[in-house]
Amino acid sequence: MNQASTLPPAPAAKPALKSPPRALPRQRPLAIGPLRAFEAVARLLSFRAAAEELHLTQSAISRQIRALEEEIGTALFLRGTRFVELTSDGAVLKPTAEQVLQRLDQSVRQIRQAHGRQVVNVTTFASFASLWLIPRLAAFQQAHPDIDIRVSANDSVLELEDSEVDLALRYTSPDRVPSGALRLFGEVLTPVVSGMLATQATQGSSPPLRKAADLAEYTLAEEDDHRPSAEYLSWRRWLAGQGQAELQPRRWMYLNFTYQQIQAALAGQAVALARLVLVSEQLQRGDLVEPFGPGARMASPFAYWMLQTEQGRQRPEVQQFAHWIEAQAALSRAEVGEA
Repeated sequence: MNQASTLPPAPAAKPALKSPPRALPRQRPLAIGPLRAFEAVARLLSFRAAAEELHLTQSAISRQIRALEEEIGTALFLRGTRFVELTSDGAVLKPTAEQVLQRLDQSVRQIRQAHGRQVVNVTTFASFASLWLIPRLAAFQQAHPDIDIRVSANDSVLELEDSEVDLALRYTSPDRVPSGALRLFGEVLTPVVSGMLATQATQGSSPPLRKAADLAEYTLAEEDDHRPSAEYLSWRRWLAGQGQAELQPRRWMYLNFTYQQIQAALAGQAVALARLVLVSEQLQRGDLVEPFGPGARMASPFAYWMLQTEQGRQRPEVQQFAHWIEAQAALSRAEVGEA
């Protein structure tokens, strides 16, 4: 017997092991909630601040960021005990997320405006809103009852393109005005007192108020501010121009808002160095009086400007309001004698 024929058959060769297939990148779109949470944390570099801004809990923000990282497949933040930093992948995503959310929010605003009441969002500084804009708004609203005006009175300058503002009314010098701004009117300063106080001074029941030196018997309301315009709004500048650089009033009243100074003058508590265009109506009514007459007025290099945002230029209701502002500015220029 052939011994070889009794041997068991050789085992079949095992197939070569294959590497596990690589996971394919996910193709489904990202959810908007985690993306907005990411943008807020990336901009603020703080989970707590992002939670406050989005009106969520900090744990909810953390869950959304984790869900986004799992969805993308990479870490977007480096988290420490007291710091948060973007990873290189997070830095790549950040500008795109900002652009996407900005365009989305702008589209939503347009849709809401198309199906709701028309609203014009205006930003300006507090004193200008109180003394010039708001007293005139009734006339606009009577002519355009279908347009609502939202006024944001804030002395800090907003970045217009990063906000929901349509139109800004600003006060600055010509060398600092943004490009594309329309000049409304210049600035002239003049001493003013209440009509009652002026009458008392004329009748002799109060100290006379006929020349600059007479201010030594009165309280002067002074601009308490450190911005570049403050030196042009100061009594010291006006007094120096009147040859009274060393004059000391009876007392000083320091106020950091123009409308506060005007209120003090209207109440008979002080003499204010007023911005003429902001008190022209009070002067016409006799509520305020220029005790030294128009010859005592003093010019400033600062002026008032109107600036529209790009989205504002595309909306008819904003254009209607802007044209109305221009017409009101022309009336103010005529009232103060500005060419």
